[in-house]
Amino acid sequence: MGLIFAFQMRVRADEGMWLLSLIGQLNMDEMSGMGLQLTADQIYSVNHASLKDAIGALDGGSCTAELVSPEGLLLTNHHCGYDEIQFHSSMEHDYLKDGFWAMTRDEELPNLEKSITFLVRMEEVTDRIVPQLNEQMSEAERRAKIGSISEIIASEATEGTHYEADIEDMFGGNRFFLFVTETFLDVRLVGAPPESVGKYGGDTDNWMWPRHTGDFSMFRVYTGPDGKPAPYSADNVPLKSKHFLPISLKGYEKGDFTMVMGFPGSTDRYMTSWEIQELLEITHPNRILIRGTKQELMMEDMSGSEKIRIQYASKYARSANYWKYSIGQSEGLRRLKVLEKQQMREEAFQEWVNQSEERKALYGNALDEIRKGVENRKEIANASQYLEEAILRSDMEGGMEAIAFARYLQMLERVLADPESTQERTQLVIDRLVEFSETFYKDYNPATDKKVTGAMIRLLINDLDDQYLPGNIQEVKTKYKGDVDKYVDGLFKKSFVVDHDRFLSFMANPTLKVLRKDPAYKAALDARLYFELRGRLAENNEGFERGRRLYLKGLVEMYPQKEFYSDANSTFRMNYGTVGDYIPRDAVLYSYYTTLRGVMEKEDPTNFEFVVPDKLKELYIEKDFGPYGSDGSLKVCFTSNNDITGGNSGSPVINAQGELVGIAFDGNWEAMSGDVAFETELQKCINVDIRYVMFIIDKYAGAGHLVREMTLVR
Repeated sequence: MGLIFAFQMRVRADEGMWLLSLIGQLNMDEMSGMGLQLTADQIYSVNHASLKDAIGALDGGSCTAELVSPEGLLLTNHHCGYDEIQFHSSMEHDYLKDGFWAMTRDEELPNLEKSITFLVRMEEVTDRIVPQLNEQMSEAERRAKIGSISEIIASEATEGTHYEADIEDMFGGNRFFLFVTETFLDVRLVGAPPESVGKYGGDTDNWMWPRHTGDFSMFRVYTGPDGKPAPYSADNVPLKSKHFLPISLKGYEKGDFTMVMGFPGSTDRYMTSWEIQELLEITHPNRILIRGTKQELMMEDMSGSEKIRIQYASKYARSANYWKYSIGQSEGLRRLKVLEKQQMREEAFQEWVNQSEERKALYGNALDEIRKGVENRKEIANASQYLEEAILRSDMEGGMEAIAFARYLQMLERVLADPESTQERTQLVIDRLVEFSETFYKDYNPATDKKVTGAMIRLLINDLDDQYLPGNIQEVKTKYKGDVDKYVDGLFKKSFVVDHDRFLSFMANPTLKVLRKDPAYKAALDARLYFELRGRLAENNEGFERGRRLYLKGLVEMYPQKEFYSDANSTFRMNYGTVGDYIPRDAVLYSYYTTLRGVMEKEDPTNFEFVVPDKLKELYIEKDFGPYGSDGSLKVCFTSNNDITGGNSGSPVINAQGELVGIAFDGNWEAMSGDVAFETELQKCINVDIRYVMFIIDKYAGAGHLVREMTLVR
């Protein structure tokens, strides 16, 4: 019994990503004791407007945004709107460098790919699913059964409505919840500060504290004239918000209650020691090496050309964010001895299992199945990650961009090769590809792609066995005798994909013969090896999946007094904590807020990450902070101990009265292991102060009409 008592699983108030429908029974007493003045019904209600109606998932859950006016005005992070800011930027209108502000509704910029999804309701449906499952089923049979039941439940939940529904598994596949949602497709860019404000500190300050970043942007949701979701149209009207968050100008003090609501993407708080080893030995080293190589080459070209800087700004930012995350998490996992802590938990679990024959029958092999699953997938997991990072993510994050883009031509090959395909159907595919190409080539520089493609091929050849190399790269080793430059030169000379004019010329009269001979397209087809490898991983994952499910089920049974929360999976969650400082290392104390003074102290006109706009300096010197400052100072960012992860970017930080005091945008470097193990003494949520946001909109940008649209609480 020694290990069981020595290793206790505890959840403090600041840890946990809680499902909204359960907070009444799990969290309200504790939150009220911490100062919350709202009821559970004011946070989540199906029958009347509540906080949940003001908070949505951007683009399927990549970020969170909140409504702050009765007419659909949204606040989120600058980096959550970065793709749109970059897309609308050009040499003539560099919104990345200069910022953008719509002074009238007509000036708000449409974004055909942007959406926001609001939760209509959720409910647990475990009792409808679990009784139809049993431990004699294979994991594949179990998934199929869950899928068929889920389709019925989702269909029932949305019948006669325009809503969507999904059933998500929680707690390792042991419980199931229905989420009914409403998605709006017309989301227009309203405002964004320049990068020198919205991305101040750049990659240097990313994941760091102290922070001085005005990380916010603004959008507006539009609907059809009937108030329902509709694609972009000039006839659309601003959303009539069911609920929106009032803006608090009262500020906060150390120890004040804070609540964060949003759509956290993914955590692995119940990860085993073998999976952590996989992170440290495969996942993170691969990501650091491959992305670091791409980023260095992209930055060379971005530094030498304003046009290329604009073209590659978003790709570079997407790549760099989790490149640095991997560096930080690797350091954190080792420094905080997370692997050793997980081994203790596993030893305690196995000791508990061995105390009962019934437990041994159900849970006895769980950990061993996880271990075998991780060990057996090592080579394939390594190879598939290399192919994904070097090739398949390239059109979004830089890499083999032309090859990644050429994958979309498979739909053209299918219609050209189909003898029953009509001219109308073929033309529809052509038109779609031509339209898509406009977006791709707008931000494409062939010379940059050529350099990076060569570097990626060298990495693949050097680090993977031949059996894991796509056919075209094996050809580099054989036909080209390892001469990567010769192969890449030939590809970029012969392929129509690397040049927009040549692409359009081909699309004007496409033929199967030309398409199938194109070297970029052939390379794209060869990259399908990745999907074969992922299939092999899935086939070998049976024992691992069963082991993970039973391990978590057993942990819940092992600690009956503990309130468990499910790992994040992009579903709506809330968490709560307090404003506060922290001690990152011996004799160092970090205050819980920063001010505009710190922006000026960091200024470095020779470093693009730390350039300060002249107007911001003028306002600082004159102390012209309006109603947003106090005592001659203006707060910029603050820290709380809320539990967040990717997907929470843009989440509202809400005070005890349900008012907006900040926007969450980052975690801190010292606790980068937090997605695997919450670090109670170190883990912080970094937030931009809502008063700094209002100051930038009003005093810096002169967009006071947007402030007047909001409800300010003094």
